[in-house]
Amino acid sequence: MIKPFVPQLVYIEPRALEYPLGQELKEKFEGMGIEIRETTSHNQVRNIPGKNDLQKYRNAKSTLVIGVRKTLKFDSSKPSAEYAIPFATGCMGHCHYCYLQTTMGSKPYIRTYVNVEEILDQAEQYMNERAPDITRFEASCTSDIVGIDHLTHTLKRAIEYFGQTDLGKLRFVTKFHHVDHLLDAKHNGRTRFRFSINADYVIKYFEPGTSPLDQRIEAAVKVAKAGYPLGFIIAPIYIHEGWQEGYKVLFEKLDAALSEDVRHDITFEMIQHRFTKPAKRVIQKNYPKSKLELDEEKRRYKWGRYGIGKYIYQKDEEQELRQTLESYIDQYFPSAKIEYFT
Repeated sequence: MIKPFVPQLVYIEPRALEYPLGQELKEKFEGMGIEIRETTSHNQVRNIPGKNDLQKYRNAKSTLVIGVRKTLKFDSSKPSAEYAIPFATGCMGHCHYCYLQTTMGSKPYIRTYVNVEEILDQAEQYMNERAPDITRFEASCTSDIVGIDHLTHTLKRAIEYFGQTDLGKLRFVTKFHHVDHLLDAKHNGRTRFRFSINADYVIKYFEPGTSPLDQRIEAAVKVAKAGYPLGFIIAPIYIHEGWQEGYKVLFEKLDAALSEDVRHDITFEMIQHRFTKPAKRVIQKNYPKSKLELDEEKRRYKWGRYGIGKYIYQKDEEQELRQTLESYIDQYFPSAKIEYFT
């Protein structure tokens, strides 16, 4: 049973206390008896405890930093949305394959930003610039925001904010089942609530510290019954012994859990496993006993943005993965929309 995240250590930027959420979180953690330290900047957190790099990495994953988001220029978030909306950075999960390991480098601690209204005001500017087109915002590019939202309620505020807009939509994805506080949010159908799902093998060996598949599916049923548009990301699609059967069982479980009345607007996104050379180095350092297959010789190289290429499956393997999973979606969820396979 994965319990809701509670940090072992909290750092607070002094400026964060100028915001109501900063004060509220400080009082909350003081009341919980959690050690609170001051840091001059959420980018400069030092002295995370640990005798070696591995211990420091693991302790950082249970450290929460409360800060102010200074950069209000949003990154692009293709193909899932026009923009990434930055409410949090970092994740308490220990997924071996995660790209955050390289993008966050030496700062794997979790950051939550308290200047929520300023971030939402910036989102409004982007919506106005793109009017009359709808602008989609992705809230989980650099974090699993559901994993900390029972503490901050930032996501709930954002869901209700976008529920009142005409030109904005919110999206996020999670591997956690702690969704109960979000079920009564006034979303007005403008937030797509997505769950990351996978074959049991992948969750068992590569996603420690996250909710088991059955609990994610139970949470997805609750979310669908609360009227949210529902989505699933199958990522990373990973070739392993018996993968065809593993993914079939996944769809059978989904099919058994989701009643017909909540299937009218379901989306699927599919991302095959990939890695970069820098990611491989970091993964092997942080998870030295991982079973994750990272053999460049078995893969093909695909050039990426910023000149950093990635290793993906061979063309014939990719084709088989795609055809197999699309056939399961067609069989079990014929009215669902496949947003992309990459």
